[in-house]
Amino acid sequence: MQHVQSLAYWRQHRFLSVVTIPGNIYGPYDNFDLEQAHVVPALVRKFVEAADWRHERLVVWGSGTPTRAFVYAGDVAEGILRAAEVYERPEIVNLAAGRETGIAEMVHALADITAFAGQIVWDSTRPDGQSRRLFDVSKAAGDLGWHARTSLRDGLAKTVAWYRANRATARNVA
Repeated sequence: MQHVQSLAYWRQHRFLSVVTIPGNIYGPYDNFDLEQAHVVPALVRKFVEAADWRHERLVVWGSGTPTRAFVYAGDVAEGILRAAEVYERPEIVNLAAGRETGIAEMVHALADITAFAGQIVWDSTRPDGQSRRLFDVSKAAGDLGWHARTSLRDGLAKTVAWYRANRATARNVA
């Protein structure tokens, strides 16, 4: 609907706007609330706490089989700025890493990054959510010359480091 509205503003007032659709954004300053956070910040918090407090096991919701199109927040910010610089007409463009990553793959990367040595337990009584989520980023590449530059592992490492340094004041960690 936002894109439809942007087209209407363009036709009526020549008001230029660009709609960017990001994948599953994660990074510093995220919402780390265990009940309301998205998958990456919730798991960052769980893994950091489990590793730092030397828990023997960590429970992860679902089966680990769904996939997501994760993208680091800094990359999305660059993509939004690039879209604003390049487009001279109303457009809609996806901003994501361009690859599907399984939740299990992300979980194992977090275990390694945080040095969690315990057992990972999958709680299949909890929801998996949508089974697949992948974004076509060819328009961003072709029109904007934009690609997400931060690998999942590097982005997770930056997010873990930020959370460890700021956990006392991180959003929704009371």
